[in-house]
Amino acid sequence: MGGAVHPIEGAPVSHDHLIELATSVAVGAGELALARRRAGVTVAATKSSAEDIVTEADREVEALIRSRIAAARPDDGFLGEEGDEAESRTGLTWVVDPIDGTVNYFYDRPAWSVSVALVEGDPRAGGRAVVGAVFNPVGGELFRASRGGGAWLGERRLQVNADVPLELALVATGYAYQAETRIRQASIVEGVIGRVRDARRIGSAALELCDVAAGRTDVYYENELSPWDYAAGALIVEEAGGSFDIHPSDGMAFMVAGEPALAERLRALLVELGQ
Repeated sequence: MGGAVHPIEGAPVSHDHLIELATSVAVGAGELALARRRAGVTVAATKSSAEDIVTEADREVEALIRSRIAAARPDDGFLGEEGDEAESRTGLTWVVDPIDGTVNYFYDRPAWSVSVALVEGDPRAGGRAVVGAVFNPVGGELFRASRGGGAWLGERRLQVNADVPLELALVATGYAYQAETRIRQASIVEGVIGRVRDARRIGSAALELCDVAAGRTDVYYENELSPWDYAAGALIVEEAGGSFDIHPSDGMAFMVAGEPALAERLRALLVELGQ
């Protein structure tokens, strides 16, 4: 995996160095999160609703990631789900979800991950990741990608499933924490599920995107994700030959990820259903 990133200020930095840092940080953070899970989980706060929890581990893991990145690249920006934010002096920003799938983590379900991406430009306004890593500590799986260098799971190069008709597609999705929003989302799923092979939901956007890249599902859609939910996973999908696009709608903006032609067919169906 080669290539170069050209920050706004300073010398070019190799993708190899950046992906090494991203993967090292993701694995170290995942090991800490797993140790804390085994010791027991404490809810620290709630966010958008009573169901939308933050654990003490979320905060501790994000602090570890922030400190390790700051030590290696102090001039880069930082955007973390749990509130850590620092302005970039290089044009590059690390976008981090310390525990993606916190409810799964709380219940000790194995589908949670650490997501670490480095984004060129504004992460909230069209910035694109140049490297990304998603680590599932329970399964020991490390997904990684660099722009132009492919997407990988260990030594296996990833490729999205191709030539899948919509009616035979395994579709993944996710739901919001607010009950009224979930009700609306469920009505969309009701319209989708009779026109595809089946639907799945595991509760970690980062892992859903990696599953698309790995061919474990065919296409994935969800409403109004935040940059830390998708920054690394979107790059992994794109480097596996897929597309990742965010679409405006009359309701809530939604994203679709998968093989480009299939993703477009699902997008059209979602619009037809009033998404």
